[in-house]
This record gives sequence, structure tokens and C-alpha cells, in this order.
Amino acid sequence: EATLDLAERRRIRSAIRELQRQELERDEETLASKRFRPERSSHRQDNKENWPQSRHLEEEQQAALAALSEQLEAITSVEELTKLLRAAGEYEERKLIRAAIRKLRAEEIE
Repeated sequence: EATLDLAERRRIRSAIRELQRQELERDEETLASKRFRPERSSHRQDNKENWPQSRHLEEEQQAALAALSEQLEAITSVEELTKLLRAAGEYEERKLIRAAIRKLRAEEIE
């Protein structure tokens, strides 16, 4: 509503600014609590029913990656590794293959 009293207008504007400041502080606190929320210990809490199954899949994947790592050590051709890299589907597999390629190239340079 309109008011002609300047002192009252100042009080109203001051109260509005205070409410805006409080709202901004609440928003910042909410953002900070989300940003620094401790990570969950693992995905177990998210999916307790499927945890044993997912753990089993993780173990299988780790075993497959270990086997791939041994296989990559035996390969001495960058071309073969490049073919494997193009055929690989999983990120972790590609990561291992790229590391093997870098290692071979470093050995060639030496």
C-alpha cells in the first residue's frame, strides 16, 4: 500500500532488505549443507537388496581387468593394442589399454 510518511517507507524498505538477507542466508546454508554433505560409505546404503549381487559383479569385473592387464603385458605391438582399444567397450578396459600403449611408446623412445 502507498504511504506518504518517509520514515515509514524507510522502515518498510529496511524490513524488506532484512527478509531478503535472511532468505539469502538460508539459501546459502542449504547449498553449503548439500555441497559438503559427507559421501555415503558406499552404494550399499542406496541399494541394500542388490548389494551382494553388485559386489559379485564388481569382483568379476576386477578379475577380468586383472586378466586383461596380464594379457596387455604380453603384447608388444602398438597396432595390436590400438585394435584392442577400438574394440573395448568399458571405460576401465580402455584406460588399461591406453596405459599399455603409453608404456610401449615410452619404451620405444628410450
